[in-house]
Amino acid sequence: MNKINVWLIALLIGALVSCRDSAVPKPLGYFRIEMPEHAYTSYQADCPIALDIPNYSKVEVFKDRIGQDSCWFNIQYPRFKATIYCTYFNVNNNIDDLVKDAYGFAVKHEVKASALKRTMIEDQQNRLDGIIYDIEGEAASQVQFFVTDSTNHFFRGSLYFNVKPNPDSIAPVLSFIREDINHMVRSVRWK
Repeated sequence: MNKINVWLIALLIGALVSCRDSAVPKPLGYFRIEMPEHAYTSYQADCPIALDIPNYSKVEVFKDRIGQDSCWFNIQYPRFKATIYCTYFNVNNNIDDLVKDAYGFAVKHEVKASALKRTMIEDQQNRLDGIIYDIEGEAASQVQFFVTDSTNHFFRGSLYFNVKPNPDSIAPVLSFIREDINHMVRSVRWK
């Protein structure tokens, strides 16, 4: 037998051996999450603010936290184990402090975040100025925002999931809720 024949036989045997089925573990995956169609209803809060909220969410109002200068309510997504914690404040020559606090709350998550992105909100017709903070990575809150008219009204919110932060597993739901937040923030109307 010459060297070429030995090489061909070795190649043939190698091909036959490598074609056998062997058990290979499947990669870790996540369940597919069906998202509802985005749909909104106007919500009149117990404070001087109105905004559109998703039809598939529910509002939790804190009657004991409604005062002359503030009110608190949550927008809950029971299906997704997520909550947007919302706070309204009257502006009384303290706009700089309110903006600084909103920025401070977002920046606190930078320790675990891989990035902090800002989207400016400017709507002069409806007297809305503000920022949406997208906090990427394993931070506890993935989105925070505030809008104001700079003279009388200030509204801030922060999104939290009631699960351990895992950017890969919550990504589809985060993207879905992020669209809701964008719609809600731009729908704010001062009373």
